[in-house]
Amino acid sequence: MSEWKFTAKEIAEKPELFASGHRACAGCVPATVHRLVLKAARGPIIASHATGCIEVSSTIYPYTAWRIPWIHTAFENVAANASGIETALKVLRRKGKIKNEHVDVVAFAGDGGTYDIGIQALSGAAERGHDFLYVLYDNEAYMNTGIQRSGGTPHGAWTTTSPAGKVIPGKPQFKKPIAEIMVAHEIPYVATASPFYWKDLIAKARKGLEAEGPAFLHVIAPCPRGWRFPTEKGIELSRLAVETCVFPLWEAVDGEYRLSAPSKVIALKPERKKPVKEYLKIQGRFRHLFTPEHEHVISEIQEIVDKRWKRLLKKCGIA
Repeated sequence: MSEWKFTAKEIAEKPELFASGHRACAGCVPATVHRLVLKAARGPIIASHATGCIEVSSTIYPYTAWRIPWIHTAFENVAANASGIETALKVLRRKGKIKNEHVDVVAFAGDGGTYDIGIQALSGAAERGHDFLYVLYDNEAYMNTGIQRSGGTPHGAWTTTSPAGKVIPGKPQFKKPIAEIMVAHEIPYVATASPFYWKDLIAKARKGLEAEGPAFLHVIAPCPRGWRFPTEKGIELSRLAVETCVFPLWEAVDGEYRLSAPSKVIALKPERKKPVKEYLKIQGRFRHLFTPEHEHVISEIQEIVDKRWKRLLKKCGIA
């Protein structure tokens, strides 16, 4: 993996492999995530996509937003599908059926298709060592089928299957540490990214494509409909997620953790770390927490964020 250097002008001039004209909601950050990831392509690239909101909104027959070879696969097996594509390319190259050039393979899936339904296929692909980049665009619920809770939904969040009432204040469980689970698979590259820090996101996508073996990129992807925020606030929320350490930016190369620049600044200057309230108050899915009977949940969220942040700093050799 190299430290790919690029300018904003160079990125702007690269072909748009995920085109405009799709039918995603106004203010859809996951659509931006897909566009940015594909800006990291270094040549021919094939995408496999799990069932989800972007899969549906970008390929309503007879139209498509994809300007690369693309296949829709089932909710649960995008990693297995990408494994098959990668293996087929090896066989075709060995038989002289295709040019001896590298073709990148990327798998896209949301949190439902990663944390829950697809984790078996993802774990298997990582264990077998298939050479592809897996991109989790995390909008923290099953948005395509009606905003149901997932293993990626945070504690206290309202969804249609974790409703906020007087007794239960949203989802009782905490968000699964999926990126750390992938590091435990001992794969070459794992990273987190935010579309606000778009250069960091593109650079990490490129590192994942260049990795020799499985790579996993976890990207925070706010959803205006499911998170209940104004359509123009999505990128701001992807910044606040990092500044509050709800979603810190880091990468693990061959299991060695290191903080990315935006989160490293917070680690070295803790006074810059914002309280989680700043992040929660913009989102309607947390509105019920700002009431006397449920305000203690905000303290619980702050506590788990602080605990996970300290643990990450220790892994990075900072604390």
